[in-house]
Amino acid sequence: MAKRVLAIGIEPGSADYSAFPQLTPALVRNYIEAQLLRLRGLGYEVTSCLIDLDVAAEAAVTAALRDEHFDCIVIGAGLREPKERLLLFEKVLNLVHHLAPQAAICFNTTPADTAEAVQRWVEP
Repeated sequence: MAKRVLAIGIEPGSADYSAFPQLTPALVRNYIEAQLLRLRGLGYEVTSCLIDLDVAAEAAVTAALRDEHFDCIVIGAGLREPKERLLLFEKVLNLVHHLAPQAAICFNTTPADTAEAVQRWVEP
Protein backbone atom coordinates (compact mmCIF):
# COMPACT_ATOMS: atom_id res chain seq x y z
CA MET A 1 0.00 0.00 0.00
CA ALA A 2 1.35 3.41 -0.98
CA LYS A 3 2.42 5.81 1.75
CA ARG A 4 0.14 8.81 2.18
CA VAL A 5 1.66 12.30 2.27
CA LEU A 6 0.07 15.61 3.23
CA ALA A 7 1.84 18.66 1.83
CA ILE A 8 1.04 21.81 3.83
CA GLY A 9 2.10 25.16 2.44
CA ILE A 10 1.13 28.77 1.92
CA GLU A 11 -1.25 29.48 -0.94
CA PRO A 12 1.14 31.03 -3.52
CA GLY A 13 -1.14 34.01 -4.07
CA SER A 14 -0.95 34.85 -0.35
CA ALA A 15 2.83 34.73 -0.01
CA ASP A 16 5.15 37.72 0.25
CA TYR A 17 7.89 37.51 -2.37
CA SER A 18 9.76 40.68 -1.44
CA ALA A 19 12.74 38.66 -0.17
CA PHE A 20 12.63 36.47 -3.30
CA PRO A 21 12.00 38.77 -6.26
CA GLN A 22 12.80 35.97 -8.71
CA LEU A 23 9.68 34.09 -7.56
CA THR A 24 6.09 34.75 -8.58
CA PRO A 25 2.85 33.07 -7.47
CA ALA A 26 2.61 31.31 -10.84
CA LEU A 27 6.17 30.02 -10.67
CA VAL A 28 5.74 28.75 -7.10
CA ARG A 29 2.43 27.09 -8.02
CA ASN A 30 4.21 25.35 -10.93
CA TYR A 31 6.97 24.13 -8.59
CA ILE A 32 4.38 22.81 -6.13
CA GLU A 33 2.42 21.00 -8.83
CA ALA A 34 5.60 19.52 -10.29
CA GLN A 35 6.63 18.18 -6.88
CA LEU A 36 3.19 16.69 -6.22
CA LEU A 37 3.31 14.96 -9.61
CA ARG A 38 6.84 13.79 -8.90
CA LEU A 39 5.79 12.29 -5.56
CA ARG A 40 2.87 10.52 -7.21
CA GLY A 41 5.22 9.22 -9.89
CA LEU A 42 7.45 7.82 -7.14
CA GLY A 43 4.48 5.88 -5.76
CA TYR A 44 3.17 8.12 -2.97
CA GLU A 45 -0.44 9.17 -2.52
CA VAL A 46 -0.35 12.93 -2.00
CA THR A 47 -2.86 15.48 -0.71
CA SER A 48 -2.13 19.18 -0.96
CA CYS A 49 -3.23 21.61 1.74
CA LEU A 50 -2.47 25.18 0.69
CA ILE A 51 -3.45 27.66 3.37
CA ASP A 52 -4.02 31.39 3.54
CA LEU A 53 -2.43 33.57 6.19
CA ASP A 54 -5.62 34.17 8.19
CA VAL A 55 -7.70 32.39 10.81
CA ALA A 56 -8.98 29.92 8.19
CA ALA A 57 -5.49 28.37 8.02
CA GLU A 58 -5.93 26.34 11.19
CA ALA A 59 -9.35 25.10 10.11
CA ALA A 60 -7.97 23.99 6.73
CA VAL A 61 -5.12 22.05 8.33
CA THR A 62 -7.44 20.50 10.91
CA ALA A 63 -9.89 19.40 8.22
CA ALA A 64 -7.13 17.85 6.11
CA LEU A 65 -5.70 15.96 9.08
CA ARG A 66 -9.08 14.67 10.20
CA ASP A 67 -10.13 13.52 6.74
CA GLU A 68 -7.37 10.96 6.22
CA HIS A 69 -4.50 9.04 7.78
CA PHE A 70 -1.05 10.24 6.68
CA ASP A 71 2.31 8.55 6.96
CA CYS A 72 4.25 11.75 6.37
CA ILE A 73 3.51 15.44 6.53
CA VAL A 74 5.74 17.89 4.74
CA ILE A 75 5.56 21.53 5.84
CA GLY A 76 6.67 24.07 3.27
CA ALA A 77 9.48 26.54 3.74
CA GLY A 78 7.11 29.44 3.09
CA LEU A 79 5.32 28.61 6.32
CA ARG A 80 8.49 28.78 8.39
CA GLU A 81 9.76 32.09 7.02
CA PRO A 82 9.64 35.05 7.46
CA LYS A 83 9.79 35.39 11.24
CA GLU A 84 6.37 37.05 11.26
CA ARG A 85 4.87 33.62 10.46
CA LEU A 86 6.34 31.95 13.54
CA LEU A 87 3.02 31.80 15.41
CA LEU A 88 1.20 30.30 12.41
CA PHE A 89 4.03 27.79 11.92
CA GLU A 90 3.80 26.77 15.59
CA LYS A 91 0.02 26.38 15.34
CA VAL A 92 0.32 24.18 12.26
CA LEU A 93 3.09 22.10 13.80
CA ASN A 94 1.09 21.57 16.99
CA LEU A 95 -2.00 20.58 14.99
CA VAL A 96 0.08 18.01 13.12
CA HIS A 97 1.57 16.73 16.37
CA HIS A 98 -1.87 16.46 17.99
CA LEU A 99 -3.94 15.11 15.09
CA ALA A 100 -1.35 12.92 13.35
CA PRO A 101 1.12 11.82 16.04
CA GLN A 102 2.09 8.71 14.08
CA ALA A 103 3.15 10.67 10.98
CA ALA A 104 6.71 11.54 10.15
CA ILE A 105 7.21 15.31 9.82
CA CYS A 106 9.58 16.79 7.29
CA PHE A 107 10.40 20.18 5.82
CA ASN A 108 11.31 21.26 2.34
CA THR A 109 13.70 24.16 1.79
CA THR A 110 12.21 25.39 -1.49
CA PRO A 111 9.10 24.59 -3.51
CA ALA A 112 11.35 22.39 -5.67
CA ASP A 113 12.68 19.86 -3.11
CA THR A 114 9.52 18.46 -1.54
CA ALA A 115 10.09 14.94 -2.88
CA GLU A 116 13.56 14.81 -1.32
CA ALA A 117 12.15 15.92 2.03
CA VAL A 118 9.53 13.15 2.00
CA GLN A 119 12.01 10.51 0.84
CA ARG A 120 14.22 11.23 3.84
CA TRP A 121 11.50 9.82 6.11
CA VAL A 122 9.22 7.40 4.24
CA GLU A 123 9.50 5.12 1.25
CA PRO A 124 6.51 4.74 -1.08
